[in-house]
Amino acid sequence: MPQAETEPNRPLRHGWTTGACATAAAKAAWAALTTGHFPDPVEIRLPRGERPAFALAETGLGDGSAMAAVVKDAGDDPDVTHGALVRAWVRRGAPGSGVHFAAGPGVGMVTLPGLPIPPGEPAINPVPRAMVRSALEEVSGGPVDALVTIGIDDGEELAKRTMNPRLGILGGLSVLGTTGVVVPYSCSAWIHSIHRGVDVARGIGLTHVAGATGDASERAVARLYGLPEQALIDMGDFVGGMLKYLRAHPIPHVTVAGGIAKITKLAQGRLDLHSRRGTVDMQALAALARELGGDEALAARIAAANTTPQAFAHAAAAGIALGDAVAERARAVAAAVVEGSGIALDVVIFDRDGALIGHAGSPPLNLRR
Repeated sequence: MPQAETEPNRPLRHGWTTGACATAAAKAAWAALTTGHFPDPVEIRLPRGERPAFALAETGLGDGSAMAAVVKDAGDDPDVTHGALVRAWVRRGAPGSGVHFAAGPGVGMVTLPGLPIPPGEPAINPVPRAMVRSALEEVSGGPVDALVTIGIDDGEELAKRTMNPRLGILGGLSVLGTTGVVVPYSCSAWIHSIHRGVDVARGIGLTHVAGATGDASERAVARLYGLPEQALIDMGDFVGGMLKYLRAHPIPHVTVAGGIAKITKLAQGRLDLHSRRGTVDMQALAALARELGGDEALAARIAAANTTPQAFAHAAAAGIALGDAVAERARAVAAAVVEGSGIALDVVIFDRDGALIGHAGSPPLNLRR
């Protein structure tokens, strides 16, 4: 059993980003290239001033280059890259060339506009690049001319479990991190993917995107509107995070798509739809059914329902269509977040089979359900 389960009261352990690990590996390799000695452990400075030390897992020196590798420790965060081997190869660059970066095995290349790194560049984000430059300059005591190649073992396979292919990052993982520290269960990687998904959609000129709570609703909304892959934002439970980013980076038409329970939570005012933030208020759902013409017997059945889909089924059996009413209330909550942005917003609700059971907003849907 994992340690986090056997010791439920202990603090969750923080970890290190791929950018921090790449920086440590690059610093160790550069030190070996310039001095012939690998510092182990190797200490780096993070953007907020912390100075963690990293043990080296592998080293290699010769033929005008050096390589060092660090095992990524994501702490107690369920990070897809936890335990991955992050490598850095360094060699001297032409005088005055500065520090340049290349993608080694397992690190992707950017192919679409809208990301912090332009197309044609390795997917090594600006903060990790700055961290590596600073680390190399710390070793040399001044400006450095170097080619730094970053790789992640099995990165191409690991990337299939991320949003990278949809974002146009092909061939591997991204080297990420703004602080160097992974905060357990902060879901920062997911939020990052949402933001980058919006950026890519804007960068390629899309005018309509859809944020979906899960795979089923994503497939359904893509089918409903005929949306391309880059228009689909895997927002998961973070509808609030997606909408707040869109308010500052608007796209003309935004659809919020999800299943019955998730969108009902949004309708009841929640912008974080995870179960830990609470469940659907069945009493409020019963009250809505009354407003729509349902009798007290129906309201009692809905209030006592075990699940939200069961409550919707009780309403449907009584001839009360909750879908559009819930979608309208969800849209009102979502619209308040993006108010003033000029975004045309609609909300769609799908059942488990992908059938549309609720819609509110612009544009109207003239579809048989």
